[in-house]
Amino acid sequence: MKAVQVVSGRAVPLDRSDVDTDQIIPSDWLKRVERTGFGAGLFAEWRDDRDFVLNREEYAGANILVAGPNFGTGSSREHAVWALQDYGFEAVVSPKFGDIFRNNCTKAGVVPVQVDPQTGRRLLDAIVAEPTMVVTIDVERGTLEAPSAGIEVGFPLDEFTRARLLNGWDDIGLTLRYEDEIQTYEAGRPAWLPTTR
Repeated sequence: MKAVQVVSGRAVPLDRSDVDTDQIIPSDWLKRVERTGFGAGLFAEWRDDRDFVLNREEYAGANILVAGPNFGTGSSREHAVWALQDYGFEAVVSPKFGDIFRNNCTKAGVVPVQVDPQTGRRLLDAIVAEPTMVVTIDVERGTLEAPSAGIEVGFPLDEFTRARLLNGWDDIGLTLRYEDEIQTYEAGRPAWLPTTR
Protein backbone atom coordinates (compact mmCIF):
# COMPACT_ATOMS: atom_id res chain seq x y z
CA MET A 1 0.00 0.00 0.00
CA LYS A 2 1.05 3.58 -0.56
CA ALA A 3 2.45 5.51 2.41
CA VAL A 4 0.20 8.29 3.71
CA GLN A 5 1.67 11.31 5.49
CA VAL A 6 -0.77 14.10 4.61
CA VAL A 7 -4.12 14.07 2.84
CA SER A 8 -5.15 17.50 1.60
CA GLY A 9 -7.93 18.54 -0.74
CA ARG A 10 -11.60 19.20 -1.13
CA ALA A 11 -14.28 17.20 0.64
CA VAL A 12 -17.69 15.72 -0.09
CA PRO A 13 -20.33 16.26 2.62
CA LEU A 14 -22.31 13.03 3.06
CA ASP A 15 -24.80 14.31 5.62
CA ARG A 16 -26.22 10.91 6.57
CA SER A 17 -25.85 8.88 9.73
CA ASP A 18 -25.75 5.11 10.21
CA VAL A 19 -24.35 4.42 6.75
CA ASP A 20 -23.62 0.72 6.58
CA THR A 21 -21.28 -1.18 4.29
CA ASP A 22 -24.18 -2.43 2.15
CA GLN A 23 -25.06 1.19 1.38
CA ILE A 24 -21.41 1.99 0.67
CA ILE A 25 -21.09 -0.91 -1.80
CA PRO A 26 -24.24 -2.96 -2.48
CA SER A 27 -23.93 -6.74 -2.39
CA ASP A 28 -24.46 -6.98 -6.17
CA TRP A 29 -20.90 -5.68 -6.52
CA LEU A 30 -19.34 -8.38 -4.36
CA LYS A 31 -19.14 -10.86 -7.24
CA ARG A 32 -16.00 -9.25 -8.65
CA VAL A 33 -12.80 -11.22 -8.11
CA GLU A 34 -10.33 -8.36 -8.45
CA ARG A 35 -9.80 -5.48 -6.02
CA THR A 36 -10.31 -2.70 -8.56
CA GLY A 37 -13.36 -1.27 -10.29
CA PHE A 38 -15.48 -0.91 -7.16
CA GLY A 39 -15.61 2.89 -7.40
CA ALA A 40 -18.39 2.63 -9.96
CA GLY A 41 -20.52 0.86 -7.36
CA LEU A 42 -19.86 3.30 -4.52
CA PHE A 43 -23.24 4.32 -3.05
CA ALA A 44 -24.73 2.81 -6.25
CA GLU A 45 -28.34 2.88 -5.11
CA TRP A 46 -28.14 6.47 -3.91
CA ARG A 47 -26.36 7.63 -7.06
CA ASP A 48 -29.52 6.88 -9.05
CA ASP A 49 -30.81 10.13 -7.52
CA ARG A 50 -29.25 12.87 -9.67
CA ASP A 51 -29.27 15.23 -6.66
CA PHE A 52 -27.14 12.84 -4.58
CA VAL A 53 -24.00 14.60 -3.36
CA LEU A 54 -21.57 12.49 -5.47
CA ASN A 55 -23.48 13.51 -8.59
CA ARG A 56 -23.02 17.21 -7.93
CA GLU A 57 -20.42 19.02 -10.02
CA GLU A 58 -19.08 21.15 -7.19
CA TYR A 59 -17.78 18.05 -5.40
CA ALA A 60 -16.24 16.31 -8.43
CA GLY A 61 -12.66 15.23 -7.79
CA ALA A 62 -12.81 15.61 -3.99
CA ASN A 63 -10.54 13.20 -2.13
CA ILE A 64 -11.97 13.39 1.40
CA LEU A 65 -15.39 12.11 2.46
CA VAL A 66 -17.02 13.77 5.48
CA ALA A 67 -19.92 11.71 6.81
CA GLY A 68 -22.36 11.77 9.67
CA PRO A 69 -22.01 9.57 12.74
CA ASN A 70 -21.81 5.79 12.67
CA PHE A 71 -20.21 5.37 9.26
CA GLY A 72 -19.23 1.91 7.98
CA THR A 73 -21.39 -0.22 10.25
CA GLY A 74 -22.75 -3.60 9.20
CA SER A 75 -20.94 -6.45 7.51
CA SER A 76 -17.18 -6.73 7.47
CA ARG A 77 -16.77 -6.44 3.70
CA GLU A 78 -13.42 -4.97 2.68
CA HIS A 79 -15.09 -4.00 -0.57
CA ALA A 80 -16.55 -0.90 1.13
CA VAL A 81 -13.06 0.51 1.67
CA TRP A 82 -11.93 -0.60 -1.78
CA ALA A 83 -14.91 1.23 -3.33
CA LEU A 84 -14.09 4.46 -1.49
CA GLN A 85 -10.44 4.18 -2.46
CA ASP A 86 -11.17 3.27 -6.08
CA TYR A 87 -13.48 6.29 -6.35
CA GLY A 88 -10.61 8.53 -5.19
CA PHE A 89 -11.16 9.03 -1.48
CA GLU A 90 -8.00 8.98 0.64
CA ALA A 91 -9.65 9.75 3.99
CA VAL A 92 -13.05 9.51 5.67
CA VAL A 93 -14.12 11.82 8.50
CA SER A 94 -16.93 10.85 10.89
CA PRO A 95 -17.85 11.18 14.56
CA LYS A 96 -18.03 7.37 14.79
CA PHE A 97 -16.95 4.42 12.65
CA GLY A 98 -17.87 0.77 12.60
CA ASP A 99 -14.88 -1.00 14.22
CA ILE A 100 -14.26 -3.46 11.39
CA PHE A 101 -14.64 -0.76 8.74
CA ARG A 102 -12.13 1.45 10.56
CA ASN A 103 -9.67 -1.44 10.77
CA ASN A 104 -10.13 -2.25 7.08
CA CYS A 105 -9.40 1.40 6.25
CA THR A 106 -6.06 1.36 8.01
CA LYS A 107 -5.05 -1.89 6.27
CA ALA A 108 -5.78 -0.39 2.84
CA GLY A 109 -4.30 3.07 3.37
CA VAL A 110 -7.51 5.08 3.80
CA VAL A 111 -7.26 7.38 6.82
CA PRO A 112 -10.23 7.13 9.22
CA VAL A 113 -10.49 10.48 11.01
CA GLN A 114 -12.79 10.38 14.02
CA VAL A 115 -13.91 13.77 15.29
CA ASP A 116 -16.37 14.81 17.99
CA PRO A 117 -20.00 15.29 16.86
CA GLN A 118 -19.84 19.09 17.09
CA THR A 119 -16.75 19.26 14.87
CA GLY A 120 -18.33 16.81 12.45
CA ARG A 121 -21.44 18.99 12.16
CA ARG A 122 -19.39 22.20 11.74
CA LEU A 123 -17.30 20.58 9.04
CA LEU A 124 -20.31 19.27 7.11
CA ASP A 125 -21.97 22.71 7.22
CA ALA A 126 -18.75 24.48 6.21
CA ILE A 127 -18.26 22.22 3.17
CA VAL A 128 -21.84 22.81 2.03
CA ALA A 129 -21.30 26.58 2.39
CA GLU A 130 -17.89 26.49 0.68
CA PRO A 131 -17.43 23.46 -1.62
CA THR A 132 -13.91 24.61 -2.61
CA MET A 133 -12.72 24.62 1.01
CA VAL A 134 -9.46 22.75 1.56
CA VAL A 135 -9.26 20.20 4.36
CA THR A 136 -5.86 18.90 5.48
CA ILE A 137 -5.30 15.71 7.47
CA ASP A 138 -1.82 15.23 8.90
CA VAL A 139 -1.30 11.58 9.89
CA GLU A 140 1.97 12.15 11.74
CA ARG A 141 0.58 15.00 13.85
CA GLY A 142 -2.90 13.44 14.10
CA THR A 143 -4.65 16.65 13.10
CA LEU A 144 -7.46 17.78 10.83
CA GLU A 145 -7.48 21.39 9.68
CA ALA A 146 -9.97 23.43 7.68
CA PRO A 147 -8.53 26.94 8.11
CA SER A 148 -11.25 28.82 6.23
CA ALA A 149 -13.82 27.33 8.64
CA GLY A 150 -11.66 27.92 11.72
CA ILE A 151 -11.39 24.19 12.42
CA GLU A 152 -8.24 22.60 13.81
CA VAL A 153 -8.64 19.43 15.86
CA GLY A 154 -6.74 16.31 16.77
CA PHE A 155 -7.99 12.82 16.06
CA PRO A 156 -7.15 9.49 17.72
CA LEU A 157 -4.71 7.15 16.04
CA ASP A 158 -2.69 4.56 17.93
CA GLU A 159 1.04 4.51 17.28
CA PHE A 160 1.03 1.14 15.48
CA THR A 161 -1.65 2.34 13.03
CA ARG A 162 0.12 5.68 12.57
CA ALA A 163 3.39 3.85 11.72
CA ARG A 164 1.50 1.51 9.40
CA LEU A 165 0.02 4.43 7.43
CA LEU A 166 3.18 6.55 7.42
CA ASN A 167 5.28 3.63 6.13
CA GLY A 168 2.70 2.13 3.77
CA TRP A 169 2.65 -1.23 5.53
CA ASP A 170 -0.29 -3.43 4.62
CA ASP A 171 -0.36 -6.93 6.16
CA ILE A 172 2.07 -8.28 3.56
CA GLY A 173 4.35 -5.29 4.03
CA LEU A 174 4.41 -5.90 7.78
CA THR A 175 5.45 -9.51 7.18
CA LEU A 176 8.11 -8.58 4.63
CA ARG A 177 9.85 -6.45 7.27
CA TYR A 178 11.03 -9.81 8.61
CA GLU A 179 12.03 -11.31 5.27
CA ASP A 180 15.65 -11.95 6.32
CA GLU A 181 14.56 -13.76 9.49
CA ILE A 182 11.99 -15.77 7.55
CA GLN A 183 14.60 -16.82 4.99
CA THR A 184 17.04 -17.77 7.75
CA TYR A 185 14.39 -19.87 9.46
CA GLU A 186 13.35 -21.54 6.21
CA ALA A 187 16.97 -22.34 5.32
CA GLY A 188 17.39 -24.27 8.58
CA ARG A 189 14.18 -26.29 8.38
CA PRO A 190 14.45 -30.04 7.85
CA ALA A 191 14.17 -30.97 4.15
CA TRP A 192 11.16 -33.22 4.73
CA LEU A 193 8.99 -30.28 5.93
CA PRO A 194 7.05 -28.25 3.34
CA THR A 195 8.62 -24.96 2.31
CA THR A 196 7.33 -21.56 1.24
CA ARG A 197 9.35 -21.58 -1.98
